[in-house]
Amino acid sequence: MNHEFSDGAAAEVRELRPRPAINLDNQFWFEGARRHQLLVQRCAACRSLRHPPGPQCPRCQSFDWDTVQATGRATLYSWVVAHHPRHPAFDYPLIVGLVELEEGTRLITNLTDVAVADLEVGMPLTLRWFDADSELSLPVFGPATTEER
Repeated sequence: MNHEFSDGAAAEVRELRPRPAINLDNQFWFEGARRHQLLVQRCAACRSLRHPPGPQCPRCQSFDWDTVQATGRATLYSWVVAHHPRHPAFDYPLIVGLVELEEGTRLITNLTDVAVADLEVGMPLTLRWFDADSELSLPVFGPATTEER
């Protein structure tokens, strides 16, 4: 799909990313992401962290919870490279990582600013934000610089 700038030049406009299923249990997470805050759900009773968000603590069964903001530091736990099926909203190869946040929870996310050949289990990562459009911001992770470690 092409759009035209006021000077007549054509600009490539991407298709929208598929929309996540937002519900009462995870709405806070997506609202935080729009503000570029990576929030982790925490049980108010036993203080354990959990992701993905859910209505009840799997450790103590409490329904009371709050959130903590993650530091944005993580390590690479695992990854896959998705080639198919292709969707026009994504760049390929699409690197999907399982990252372990400094806080201890794990998150499935895209990896950016890194070649597949340079990936290593345990490599330090830092949070970046991908603003897909005005309604959707998502956390992505890239290699940590020496200063960010």
